[in-house]
Amino acid sequence: MDNIALLQENTKLKEENSKLNIEIEELTKKLKKYTNTESHKKYYETHKEKVIDNANTYLKSLNESNPEKLKEYRKRAYQKRKEKLKLENN
Repeated sequence: MDNIALLQENTKLKEENSKLNIEIEELTKKLKKYTNTESHKKYYETHKEKVIDNANTYLKSLNESNPEKLKEYRKRAYQKRKEKLKLENN
């Protein structure tokens, strides 16, 4: 009786595993659409000025509407720079 139950549980787990693997593959395919592919990099290279202008206008509007959020962003950027320097020095 125990062997039969173990075999059934084993087959259930294998089926679940295969379903999850298929789901992971589908999600990674969908995710590729939004990650940095070559086309994204080419866009930023060719439209560099436009991207910088959009970022500057966003920062200006953020400074007017929510200066605390801007302080948060700058603090986080400073902390990340500090971490990178520590890693490079080590």
